[in-house]
Amino acid sequence: MNSTMSSTMDVTELEHLPKRWLILAHGFNMDGRAASQTITDKVPYLLAAGLELTVFSAVTGSADQRFTHRQFFPWGPAGLRFDFRHWLAMRCGRGFIYKVLTVSLSALLAPFIALERLIAGYSSQWSWALPAAWHGIQLARAGKIDLVYSTGGAWSAHLAAMLIKRYAGKNAQLKWLAEIHDPLVMRSNEQDDGLNAPSEREAHFRFQLEKQICLHADRVWWFTTGALSYAQKRNPNLLVPDARGKLKGLVVLPGANPPRTETAPLAWRASGQLHLAHFGSLSHTRSLQGLLNALPAFFSRHPEARTHLRIDIYGSDLDALSARAIQDHRLSDIVITHGRLEFDSASQQSGREKVNQLMREADVLLLLHGNSEWCAEYIPSKAYEYFWAQRPILALTHRNPTFNQLLVEHQAYIAEQSNPSAIIATLEQIYAAWQQQQMPVISAKPLGVDQAVQTIFHAVGELN
Repeated sequence: MNSTMSSTMDVTELEHLPKRWLILAHGFNMDGRAASQTITDKVPYLLAAGLELTVFSAVTGSADQRFTHRQFFPWGPAGLRFDFRHWLAMRCGRGFIYKVLTVSLSALLAPFIALERLIAGYSSQWSWALPAAWHGIQLARAGKIDLVYSTGGAWSAHLAAMLIKRYAGKNAQLKWLAEIHDPLVMRSNEQDDGLNAPSEREAHFRFQLEKQICLHADRVWWFTTGALSYAQKRNPNLLVPDARGKLKGLVVLPGANPPRTETAPLAWRASGQLHLAHFGSLSHTRSLQGLLNALPAFFSRHPEARTHLRIDIYGSDLDALSARAIQDHRLSDIVITHGRLEFDSASQQSGREKVNQLMREADVLLLLHGNSEWCAEYIPSKAYEYFWAQRPILALTHRNPTFNQLLVEHQAYIAEQSNPSAIIATLEQIYAAWQQQQMPVISAKPLGVDQAVQTIFHAVGELN
């Protein structure tokens, strides 16, 4: 663990923190999953501060032996089917037994899933909130916890925390911290402040859940100033100071822990190809399409680059837009998919460790922000891991000055994802540096998790 925490946090501040924390995280100890890493990276700091942790999570991750960790299946049929598949795959792989059992369970649950969708209509993870809330309420009423920390990712964690807070019984002093990863209210365009409740059922529920969080959580934070700003417009109470003059809403940059393996920057080694490496998911809103559509014009200016440039994709299948662009521009030899990296029994490397190693070996790390309106409110969590790799970053961003400034501080190449000319110009900078064997040496200090935990501890300390 980074020693910065002990040097920046006053010991007396740590002594006055509530000691018994219940952490609600649907995803926990899930190798390579951003929603999991955001909370699990903080755990060593929480334990070092002398906190007594209890964690409730889904069954989709590995059980943690360092503290009480209870894993629950969702009580709804859709969630049960989804989580059972992951649980079974972890135990017996995805072979014959897996296929037989999952098909059988799907057939058995099909009518109940249809009924659930008709009655509720929410995403499958919603019903995990029910067992988490039930068991959390028992702990609260028994006076066994002082604070609930909901983190997501999956909004079911916040729903469970709200129910625990509401039905805590005599434990009226129970504190609630809410860590919101992605905005609960998805705005449609730049003029939309999200003030009007959506008509779609789940979107409407998330809209109402955000209001409950902002009313009843003791501290709630987002990961960007944009997300906090829009939340404050929808929830004016966030702008009203408490008795101590403090606002309950804040921004916490999550950061990332350094990889467990060697963290010193690797010396760049020139090779016959320029590799741009992308790690993480692709979708219709976070696609290679903008980059791929710019390549024909780039190759027309630099024909020899056609034999040198390679784009490596780790951890995701191609989205439909990327696949179409590859077909249209005949780029199948340029874009190479490597699939998801998971635990390797031969090397004893976790998927995350393998990813970190490959990041540090890449010529340039490709970071896709996306093209949807909510880009103004989020920073890809992968960015913080990229900073630890200390390799040059090509970032295609959209409407997020805070993110751009963070990238500038880490010496990244930046282009607006919807501006082909800017993408081509940036590619030319990278290609020229590669040809001259003068790829940038990244000296900027990575953003660790210690600064996030310190901010959280200060916020909790203000509640006493």
